[in-house]
Amino acid sequence: MKEKILTKNFGLKNSFKIDVYLEKKGYTAVRKALKEMTPEQILDEVKKANLRGRGGAGFPAGVKWSFVPDVDKPKYLCANADEGEPGTFKDRYIMAHDPHLLIEGVIITCFCVGIHHAFIYIRGEYEAVALRLEQAISEAYEKGFLGKNILKTGFKLDITVHRGAGAYICGEETGLLESLEGKRGYPRLKPPFPASIGLFQCPTVINNVETLSNVPAIILKGADWFCQQGLPGDGGTRIFGVSGMVKNPGIYELPVGTSLRDIIFKHAGGMKEGKTLKAVIPGGMSAPILRADEIDLKMDFDSLVEAKSMLGSAAIIVIDEETPILEVLKAVAKFYSHESCGQCTPCRIGTSWINKIVKRLVQGKGEQEDLKAILRLANNILGKTLCPLGDAAAMPISSIVEKFNDELESSLIQ
Repeated sequence: MKEKILTKNFGLKNSFKIDVYLEKKGYTAVRKALKEMTPEQILDEVKKANLRGRGGAGFPAGVKWSFVPDVDKPKYLCANADEGEPGTFKDRYIMAHDPHLLIEGVIITCFCVGIHHAFIYIRGEYEAVALRLEQAISEAYEKGFLGKNILKTGFKLDITVHRGAGAYICGEETGLLESLEGKRGYPRLKPPFPASIGLFQCPTVINNVETLSNVPAIILKGADWFCQQGLPGDGGTRIFGVSGMVKNPGIYELPVGTSLRDIIFKHAGGMKEGKTLKAVIPGGMSAPILRADEIDLKMDFDSLVEAKSMLGSAAIIVIDEETPILEVLKAVAKFYSHESCGQCTPCRIGTSWINKIVKRLVQGKGEQEDLKAILRLANNILGKTLCPLGDAAAMPISSIVEKFNDELESSLIQ
């Protein structure tokens, strides 16, 4: 590990309080950005840093900011803290242990893009975390880092915490916008994209919590330094959330490109006593599954795409040999059937039918045609929906059926 960026203050007593954050040179990047840099210089630095979005898609943050047009209407920032992806818990740790790091990233981003009102859309189940975040925002106002005339630079910014109501679909950026506007969280048709027509029909930047929390380090230490922490085309570190049958589940901040095998067997302590590795879901439940013989790869966006999976939220779910793959398929099918918003017919009908078929398999009533039907239904969902939830359901389900076909066949009626 070269240097911690996101978790460096974790473990400090009262790390969530502004006095502790200031002692550790917090808000130094805000002073530099607002007093020594122009918005154009900040944008160039973030682009050069190759900071790719940490929410799942991996789109370059600086490029996304540059899409915001210079128009005579309000602009908004929405920090996506919904974090409903099963297996994912990294953003919760950032907000609970170092909320001022997120706030500092939000301030710099807003100054760069010309935004004066930011929203943090937080998962409804994160009650205690939301309260801590609101307290941190109040501290930032008291110290003059939020409000009018920040640091006497003339820049003003307000931050509002908005709580979701437990819908996974509201983690999708346009579903999030609809929810913020007080409507049902139905994803929008794109284009137009949120950068031009977003919240309240105004230009809007939407970034994940972890993405925004990287911005202060880039401003303070520079793009070249940030790239050196990871890979040339994918800078910095990632917080890998490891769960499942490992000795030491938890979060691990490691350079982008760290080997999946090293994360499991070196950093997370390897498999629990008596357990052997069967499979790994490398990027949250929406990522296609990997067999035990496929884990010798780098954990970066491009390497995972090459392996026909995806990095996603970098949530690593480790599955052992004693876990029936049918139980994994059951969990995935049930989740996406329940969380489909129902707007798109392929997703609404497809996920429901897949779930019904998987239930039949679990009951021991499955037939050979059922596995073919699951693949056919998943294929009819893939690429045919308004938002990525359809793909997020179809890809892992297809990969489980294809890679573990023999095991699933053994549970069928002969």
